[in-house]
Amino acid sequence: GKDIVQFAKAVEIFHPTIDGKVCKTQGGTTTTNYGKYSETTVGSGNDAKIAVCGGKPAGTGADNKSSAPEVLRDFVKATLKEDGNGNWPTSTGGTPKTNDNAKAVAKDLVALNSDEKTIVA
Repeated sequence: GKDIVQFAKAVEIFHPTIDGKVCKTQGGTTTTNYGKYSETTVGSGNDAKIAVCGGKPAGTGADNKSSAPEVLRDFVKATLKEDGNGNWPTSTGGTPKTNDNAKAVAKDLVALNSDEKTIVA
């Protein structure tokens, strides 16, 4: 957990464009209501609180929403609590899948272009 936090902080400081491409939250059924990183995923009603990298809010996402997509730095701050001791490699709340956060970060890193991959390597 601590390694991903250090990695994320370095990406945020030195390559904010890449930071904005990793763990980017999705919109709910109301596409302008984005997931809001939290310590746990609520996963019910229209709540936008999520603890999964790149996650999607429940329903419309109207409750506790973010008006813009949140990204890696927000994920580290709100979900990993900056110490890496929570929600890594698996999220909490809702119906977490084993290693869901680790897999989601890896998926986003693989999706970067070759220049960006070289930078984060």
